[in-house]
Amino acid sequence: MEIGADLAANTNQQNNSRRSGNFPPTLWCCSFASFSFPQTEFESYSRQVEELKENVKGMLIKSKADPVQNIEFINLLCRLGVSYHFDSEIENNLTEIFDDLPNLLEKHDYDLYTLSLLFRVLRQHGFKMPSVVFEKFKDTNGEFKKTMINDVKGILSLYEASFLSVHGELILDEAHVFTKTNLESLAMQSSQRLGDHIRNALFRPFHKGVPRIEARKYISFYEEDESRNDTLLKFAKIDFNRVQLLHKQELSILSRWWNDLKFAEELPYARDRIVEIYFWINGIHFEPQYAFSRMMATKYTKIISLLDDTYDAHASFEELQHFTDAIERCSKNAIDQLPADYMKVLYMALLNLFNETENDMGQGYHVETEWTDKCHVPTFDEYLLNGLDTSTYGYYAASFLDWKK
Repeated sequence: MEIGADLAANTNQQNNSRRSGNFPPTLWCCSFASFSFPQTEFESYSRQVEELKENVKGMLIKSKADPVQNIEFINLLCRLGVSYHFDSEIENNLTEIFDDLPNLLEKHDYDLYTLSLLFRVLRQHGFKMPSVVFEKFKDTNGEFKKTMINDVKGILSLYEASFLSVHGELILDEAHVFTKTNLESLAMQSSQRLGDHIRNALFRPFHKGVPRIEARKYISFYEEDESRNDTLLKFAKIDFNRVQLLHKQELSILSRWWNDLKFAEELPYARDRIVEIYFWINGIHFEPQYAFSRMMATKYTKIISLLDDTYDAHASFEELQHFTDAIERCSKNAIDQLPADYMKVLYMALLNLFNETENDMGQGYHVETEWTDKCHVPTFDEYLLNGLDTSTYGYYAASFLDWKK
């Protein structure tokens, strides 16, 4: 008890000289905690989705008659954010196209747009289509033909395909430089609609963006397409609204969880970023069936963020020694040895969310704190050994355990 009293006294003296991350306050306040899930609206969306889904599935099956139409339709499903409804069908379709690819390339002289689309969609789904197919678009000097410059659709398609390169594919590196340079000027010469679409691609390729944001943007773009499929467009809109309601419900639950913990008041030095963290996790897997994984990954990340802020931007080295010891003990009895109330709050949250997983992470953070305190610069191998824990990938892997085949 005397040790605890001495630590508390030292903590009071340190409060005036603590480090601070100077993190800005949350932008969201209680925006999502008060959300009331509209069950009737959700059920209406769900019924419509199921009805339209069968129609769209029929279109996908019909498109198989022509491999190019099949690829184009699969690409549409992906860009509109509804491909997850047809994962097995898409996988089977692409397998058939890839297996028949040598025959298709021999029989058809595909243009730049079509070949680039085939390449991108196949590679995005894990099929290793060779990049040598683009050699046909080079001139005798080994440069991409200048005659392609005005083919906006083809240039854009090749630009997006160039991001699917692997190390050593020089032709795709060259394609990237060639297409990017020309697209920048084509964007200014095109219509407002097409220009915006090109600028979006230049800012961030579709497959590298946040899926829900990319889907929302493409729905608006596709809606203005005169050749659009209205049934597919309606399906995409309704499904987007339906999934958005689920995401808002999850964020509401997480916001209330966060508010109930009262960390914003108890740990004011730490970042209040529950919304941003959920948005990040949502970018990894947005599909409805992964709700539990999203919720758990967000909670894990939020607690890890609190730990990170405590170690990096608030606690003293002496306090962290006792905090790390408590984490290693993983026992409620250790709480009495913690020198500060804010540490007790955080420690109890850890016990409630983790079992033994926090031990390695806490020790890893403590090792990094010792390095900082001693001005020690670790070797790469030394850092990697410790970083396997502090990088937190193991915790994310654990949150995916509910994923079903």
